[in-house]
Amino acid sequence: MTDDRRLGILLLSTTAPERLPGLARLCEGLGFDEIWLAEDYFFYGGFTGVAQALTATERIRVGLGIMSCVARHPAAAAMEIASLDRAFPGRFVPGIGHGVPSWVRQMGLTPRSPMRALEEAVTGIRAVLTGREPYTAEGEYFTFGDVALVHPPLTDVPLYLGVIGEKGCELAGRIADGNVLSVLAPTEYVTWARSLGLQGMSQAGRTGSFSVPTYVLTAVDNDRDRARAAVKQSLAFYLDAVGPTPLTGSIGINDAVSALIAAGGYDALLEGMPEDWIDVLAISGTPDEAAARIEQYWAAGADCVILSPQPADSLETQLKLIAAEVLPRLAR
Repeated sequence: MTDDRRLGILLLSTTAPERLPGLARLCEGLGFDEIWLAEDYFFYGGFTGVAQALTATERIRVGLGIMSCVARHPAAAAMEIASLDRAFPGRFVPGIGHGVPSWVRQMGLTPRSPMRALEEAVTGIRAVLTGREPYTAEGEYFTFGDVALVHPPLTDVPLYLGVIGEKGCELAGRIADGNVLSVLAPTEYVTWARSLGLQGMSQAGRTGSFSVPTYVLTAVDNDRDRARAAVKQSLAFYLDAVGPTPLTGSIGINDAVSALIAAGGYDALLEGMPEDWIDVLAISGTPDEAAARIEQYWAAGADCVILSPQPADSLETQLKLIAAEVLPRLAR
C-alpha cells in the first residue's frame, strides 16, 4: 500500500449490523487497506457501525461516507468523532455531506441553503475538534455556546466531504481534507472533482494533500459476461434512482440517461444501456480487466478506490476472489 494507491471495500447499508464485525475482520485479513460504511437512513447507524468495524480489526482504516450534516448537531458529531479517535487513533475517517434529500425531508430537517448548512457544520466540527478554547458561534443553522470537548482527539482527524457538484467540490477543498466520490463516478469525473478540490484549497490558502476516495460498483468473475451482467443491474438501479448528475455529465451521457428513464426507468436502462457505459461507470470483468480498471482510477487521482462488490448477496465470495486474483495483479 502507498498513500495514493489504496484499495478499500464498501460495506453497503443493506448489510445487517450484526454482520459488520465479521466482514471487517475478513476485509483486513484479505489485505484490503480501508473499509467504508455508509450512514443511509434508516439502516445501520454510521458511528455504531464504524465502532463495530474498528473494534473487530487491528490496523485497517475505517471511513464513514457519509453522514448528513443536519442529522446531528455538529458539536455532538465532533464528540463522537473524538471518542472514536481516542479509542482507535488515526484509524477513523469521517465524511460529511448533505444527506439524501428524501431522507432529510422525512426528518423535517431540509435546510433552505444546504451548502451553507454543510459549511457551518464542517467548520464547527473542526473548530470543536481542534480548539484549545471553548468554541462559540452563532450561525444560520447551528449555535455553539462555549463548547469544549472533555476528551479531545489524540490525532489530527481528517474531515472529508461527500458532495458532487462544482460548488461542493470547491468547498471541499476550502474546508475539508478530501471528498468522497459517489458510485457512478467515471475516471473523468474523478480528475475533475480532484482539480476543483485543489482549486478550493488554493483559494483558501491551504496547503497539503487532498484526498478523493471513490466508490465504484464492482463485479469480478472469471466468466466475463457474468460479471458484466451483475454490475449492469446495479448500474441500472443507481442511474434510475439518481438520474442525470455531474457524474454522468462528465462523460456526456446525461441526455441519454434522461431518455432511458423517461422510456421506462430501470427496465429501460437495463435493456437499452450501451455496453460502453459498463466500461466507464464500473469495474467489471475478469481479474485482469478489474486490475487494469483500478489502475485507471488511481491514475485519474482516486487515492483510494473503494470497491462496492456486486451482487451484494455474494459479498464474501467477491471479497475472496478479488483478494486472490486482483490484488496480486496491482502495482502497489
